[in-house]
Amino acid sequence: MTAFFLTLISLFFLIITLKLLFYTTRFKNLPPGPPFLPIIGNLHQLKKPIHHTFQTLSQKHGQIFSLWLGSRLVVVVSSLKTAQEFFTKHDIVLANRPQFLFGKYINYNYTTLIQASYGDHWRNLRRIITTEVLSSNRLNSFLEIRRDEIMRLIQKLASVSYHDFSEVELAPMFSELTFNTVMRMMSGKRYYGDDCDVSDVEEARLFREIMKEILSLGGATNISDFLGFLRWFDFDGLEKSLKRISKRADSFLQRLIDEHRFEKRTTNTMLDHLLKQQQSQPEYYTDQIIKGLIMVMLLAGTDTSSITLEWAMTNLLNNPNILKKAKDELDTHVGQDHLVNEHDISKLSYLQNIVYETLRLHPAAPLLLPHFSSKDFTIEKYNIPQNTILMVNAWAIHRDPNLWIDPICFKPERFEKEGETNKLLSFGMGRRACPGENLAHRTMSVTLGLLIQCFEWKRIGKDKIDMSEKKGVTLEKEISLKAMCKLRHPIKIKNAF
Repeated sequence: MTAFFLTLISLFFLIITLKLLFYTTRFKNLPPGPPFLPIIGNLHQLKKPIHHTFQTLSQKHGQIFSLWLGSRLVVVVSSLKTAQEFFTKHDIVLANRPQFLFGKYINYNYTTLIQASYGDHWRNLRRIITTEVLSSNRLNSFLEIRRDEIMRLIQKLASVSYHDFSEVELAPMFSELTFNTVMRMMSGKRYYGDDCDVSDVEEARLFREIMKEILSLGGATNISDFLGFLRWFDFDGLEKSLKRISKRADSFLQRLIDEHRFEKRTTNTMLDHLLKQQQSQPEYYTDQIIKGLIMVMLLAGTDTSSITLEWAMTNLLNNPNILKKAKDELDTHVGQDHLVNEHDISKLSYLQNIVYETLRLHPAAPLLLPHFSSKDFTIEKYNIPQNTILMVNAWAIHRDPNLWIDPICFKPERFEKEGETNKLLSFGMGRRACPGENLAHRTMSVTLGLLIQCFEWKRIGKDKIDMSEKKGVTLEKEISLKAMCKLRHPIKIKNAF
């Protein structure tokens, strides 16, 4: 048996070597990159955070460079102009996703909107989510849900800061806000917080456990995605964990669907709407498609917004002059007679610029989602083979001194210049751009507006808040944000509740 495995490994190594030799001889003009080792390629160079490593490599090898991660060719782009060319001129060629282990188990064997290959199935999913789930009309119908969840956050802060400054930790509050908002829109239920309204406490606990594990596994580095022979051993137990949690998640979502299908409740949730569509178009609205849509909303529409809110508040606390300017704008255009709402956002240009500047400096997905080429093509002077993974370093592009003045400084005023928002890549580009941008902007703008309007804020100490990042796939803060807050105009605000 040992000899058999040694033979298999040797054969695999030979195949990888021949594949690398084939690519390097067939494509004489690949983008430049660092030297690579046999078998593992450049995997040993991927120090976390990876977007920092990619920025360093781009400074040496150019704004479009290549790496070998095991047997897989990866091209990394750190140029806005090149990224725009990729997703205009070559958008269809790059409309697929690489198939990683996480997508197999959590994204229903690569069939969800995030992971599906470009084609009729993906176009159907895109149609459903843009017209049935995230259209302006549908979002407007859930305005009161978003409003209620944000007000619960404001009330929670007000209860501890009514008389004087109190220390609060904001990250878990933002996470509670975004998860409850999405789940209430989808199913009508709140699963987070001391006041969650799920009648079955065990159901809420189970949901939180499932989401926590899925998010942690999504941030794991899976070497077997690049060195396939390691899947024979599952040496780190990742595939076993993914199999287990995917079954738990699927069972949970199926129970949720069945509950809405058989209880015949007259509720206005996305799930009820999708089940109604299922009756007339069962082939387009299968249970698996609906479960996949819920999973996509949870993976793409929760952590990303809560992370952005935390970075926004961190930057405001580190820049009191910007916080004051935002407060003055709110006092001028909204006042204290009513609390800011979604209809007010269009009048609050500086508040919107704070959101844009946060998305620029701290894109929640700094490398966006990877793309996968469906055929050979050429860009600039380089050949890009079929089956190449393309990664866009949005984090580096957003800090490019050739694009931005004082690129590492938090300056919302930069977006007063027309066209600057077109240089942002936080939600991707082209056919595979994130369709949830409208929902994210609504949630983040109103939440920030109310936090600024309702409270006085200051740092816990004199020192500026640490801006270190976690070493994960998403751009989380290394140290969870804690701050001091105090309710402004308590009587007026209390009456507004």
